[in-house]
Formats: sequence, structure tokens, C-alpha cells
Amino acid sequence: MSTPCRLYIITPPKLDPKPFGEVLKAVLDAGDVACLQLRLKDVAEEEIARAIEVLMPIAQSRGVAFILNDRPDLAAKLGCDGVHIGQDDMPYAEARAAVGKDKIVGVTCHNSRHLAMEAGEAGADYVAFGAFYPTATKEPKTSCEIEVLQWWAEVMVVPVVAIGGITVENAPPLIAAGADFLAVSNGIWAYGDGPAAAVKAFNTLF
Repeated sequence: MSTPCRLYIITPPKLDPKPFGEVLKAVLDAGDVACLQLRLKDVAEEEIARAIEVLMPIAQSRGVAFILNDRPDLAAKLGCDGVHIGQDDMPYAEARAAVGKDKIVGVTCHNSRHLAMEAGEAGADYVAFGAFYPTATKEPKTSCEIEVLQWWAEVMVVPVVAIGGITVENAPPLIAAGADFLAVSNGIWAYGDGPAAAVKAFNTLF
């Protein structure tokens, strides 16, 4: 019996921790969320640390894993539940050494079966494929076919995350293909009825 798909929320690219924290509480209380990834690019380490200090307790108190993007060193130092690394960040082994064996390490694998198999064999807790749809959040390096997701879900046991331009409207094929998690940023924060309504709508799909 396969486990149902779950939501993996990525923070907006810019945020002010205190007011955003209030929004986040309503979002995480609106329905099941597996993970929250803090993704702040091109900001000072102090800003990342301040955001973690405010947002991590909100997530963890609701049973939501708090994942930091790109920075295994900070994730380890500040007690995050794990880290997400891209292919250009650092090798998986280094990230794992930084955070320890009990933390989550997820790896971006773009559209590459080979990279995903390498990450899975090395011990990654999940692999992420994408982008499945055009995305406003960042310029995706690759686009990914749903067949790759389907293949992984059928033959591998390591959980798989679908990422890239995912919205309530375009999510059903990814769920049907066997995604364990849908990583969503803009599809939550820019949702017409508000981000909490987006969480409810995604959970209805699952």
C-alpha cells in the first residue's frame, strides 16, 4: 500500500520573520504539511539565523519538519531537522557529515535518473525531480517529464519530491504518478484565496 502524497512547503524568497511567522501559523494549522523548507537566497547568515529562530519553533511545534536550503553547516548549528542541497551546493557525503546521521538530507536531481540513483544509493532521505511546470520562483535548470517521476516511484524505495511550478490545478498528474511529496512555493503564497486555503485545497487532492 503506497503512502498518500503530502505537502512540502517552501518559503517565499523574501520574508520578514515576525509577520511571516503569523501567516505561517495559519498555513500550518490549515491541514497536513510534512515539511517546511526555509529558502533564502543571497541574504546574510544573520538573516537566515533570525528567520530560523522565529520560524522553526512554529513548524516543529506542529510536527512539521524544518528543512534549511543549501546550508548544512547552519542547519547543524541551529538545530534544523535537515537540509536540502542542490547539485552545485556540495556533495551529499559532506552535507551528511555536517548534519549527522539522524537528520534529513534531500538532494535536487533535476531530471536525471542517474543523479537520483547516486543520491539514493549514497543514503539521501529523498530525491527531488523538476521542474515539472514553468515556475516564477526561480529559473529552473531543467524541465522534467512525469515519466521520470513515475519510474522512480515504481522501482525505488527512497521517497521522491516533485518540484517546480506546482499549483492546486496542475498537481493531480504528479500525485497520480506516485510523488511522495509536492514541493510548493508560489502555489501556496500566491493562491487566490490565500495560503491557508491553498493548504486545504492540496490536502483535498491527496
